[in-house]
Amino acid sequence: MDWYLGNYWYLLLLLLLPLLAVFMVSYLKWKKKKRAVFADSKFHEGLFEKKSWFTKFFPTLYLLGTLFLIFSIIDLLNGSEEVKTNQKLNNVIFMMDVSNSMNAEDIEPSRLTEAKNLMINTMQKMKNDKVGIVIFAGEATSIMPLTTDYGSAETYINAIETNSMQIQGTDFQKAMQAAVSKFKNVGKGSRKIVLLSDGEDNEGKDDAAIRLANKEGIMVTSVGIGTEEGAPVPEYVFGQLMGYKSDAAGQTVISKRQTEALTKIAESTGGSYIDGNNINEAPNRIIDALSKKQSSATTLVKSQNANHYYQYFLAVSIFFFFLIYLINPKRNFNV
Repeated sequence: MDWYLGNYWYLLLLLLLPLLAVFMVSYLKWKKKKRAVFADSKFHEGLFEKKSWFTKFFPTLYLLGTLFLIFSIIDLLNGSEEVKTNQKLNNVIFMMDVSNSMNAEDIEPSRLTEAKNLMINTMQKMKNDKVGIVIFAGEATSIMPLTTDYGSAETYINAIETNSMQIQGTDFQKAMQAAVSKFKNVGKGSRKIVLLSDGEDNEGKDDAAIRLANKEGIMVTSVGIGTEEGAPVPEYVFGQLMGYKSDAAGQTVISKRQTEALTKIAESTGGSYIDGNNINEAPNRIIDALSKKQSSATTLVKSQNANHYYQYFLAVSIFFFFLIYLINPKRNFNV
C-alpha cells in the first residue's frame, strides 16, 4: 500500500489552528480581566461559579477536534493499491513484409494495402491484447512498441510504405530478431507474431527464424497475401508509377505468392497458416489462431485514489466534540 497526501490546497486550513488558539487565549484573558474589573478577587469565589477541572482541558480538546476535522477535509491519507489479477491476454507483434513485391496488384488495390487493412481489422476485434509492429524487407525495424492503444496503432499502419526499407529482400531472420527484442519483458507463454507476407524473394533464412522463435517461445501465425498467378511489380518514384520491375533480360517480372516458407514457419512454431486474400474471413481466422495456447498472465493494476480514509479522521473529530459536550458541566461552551 502506498500513501500520499490528498488535497494540498486544503492544507491552508491548518492556519485556522493558531488563529483559534489565539482567539481562545484572548477570550480567557478577557473574561478574567472583566471579572477583575467587576469585583476584587477575594469576592470571586462567592460571586462566580467555581472553575471545574474541565476548564483546563477544554482548549486542548477543542483544538484536537478541529485539527482532525481539518484532516478529514484535506483527505489526509489517500491510498493507491496494486492489485494482482489473472487475465487471458496475448502480446502480439504484427510482422509486416514491406519488400517491393508487396506493391503487386493481384489483390486489389495492392498486397500492401490488403496487409494493412488486415492488421487494422484484426486489431478492431482485439480486446486487452497488446500489439506492436515490426516491418521488414532485407532489414527490419520496430515502428511501434507493444501497446493497447489501437488508435495509435492504426496511425502507424497507415504510414507504412514499401520505401520504408532501403535494403530489399525478405529476411525472416532479421524480422524475428527485431520482434524478439520487443518481447524482453513478456512471458514466453504470451508471445505471438502475426507474419504478413507474400513469401517471395525469400533469402532462405526461414530455418534460422524458426530456431529463434522456438528458443524464445514465440508462436507465429503466418498470413499469405497475393495469388499464385501473380502480377507485375510496379515501381514508383515519389508516388509516380515509372514502370514495372524487369529482369536482366528486360522481361517484366511476375511476382507470385509463395507459401512454402510461410507455412513452414507457422507449423514449426505451433501456429497456423492463413490465406489473407479474403479480407472478410481472414481477421476472424487470425483471432482464432491467436487464441490457441493463450496464457493466463498476472498483471499488476495500480488504482489511483482507490482508498480514502477521511472518515476515520472525521470520526475522531466527532468523538472529541462529543466529549466536550458530554463532560461540560454547563452543556455549552461558555466556560
